[in-house]
Amino acid sequence: MLVSGGGLSADGKEWLATKHSAFLMPEGALSMIFRAKFCAALKKAGLLAQVPRQVWKKDWVVNCKAAGQGRGVLNYLARYIFRVAISNNRIVKLEDGHVTFQYKESATDQTQSSTVPAEEFIRRFLQHVLPDRFIKVRYYGFLSPGNRHLLTRVRALLDASTIETTIPAQPPAVKEPTKARDAPRCPQCGSLLILVETLRPRSRLPP
Repeated sequence: MLVSGGGLSADGKEWLATKHSAFLMPEGALSMIFRAKFCAALKKAGLLAQVPRQVWKKDWVVNCKAAGQGRGVLNYLARYIFRVAISNNRIVKLEDGHVTFQYKESATDQTQSSTVPAEEFIRRFLQHVLPDRFIKVRYYGFLSPGNRHLLTRVRALLDASTIETTIPAQPPAVKEPTKARDAPRCPQCGSLLILVETLRPRSRLPP
């Protein structure tokens, strides 16, 4: 979960930044709230009796710290959100019902190889497949697609630059290239590529 370091005032005329530059909220208060919410969830699921009582008397640790500028955090999260679990070039070989693939060891930053049974490889891959009707990323508040006007106001108050894009009102007409060398062709079969349709952006895109 990525949370902004502040928000709009009630009248929308002022940006109210968090009072703490290093974190959004005190770790002590957050740890108590998290512990209470966790306890309530276990009670609702009928699992509270399986947890020793002394667990709820201990101080819980919640790691809450600044993560730098927003752009760096978004780049970090995007590597895990907007890509598949493993790309084809990391799969080295399929042999005797086993899959050998490469991965990078986080501690040493070195590339290693691992061989697992095909069933285990499929199990690991399917852990990254979203359940039916599950939305991977949700946007709330001024980041919600329905609150574009609030996002525009936030950018203005923070003097944040935006990347403007222009979209033609109508898709360009299809026309044949005048010269053979100008004709775009498929790199695989060499067939002539013809513009069929321009896909316009959907109305509920993320910010």
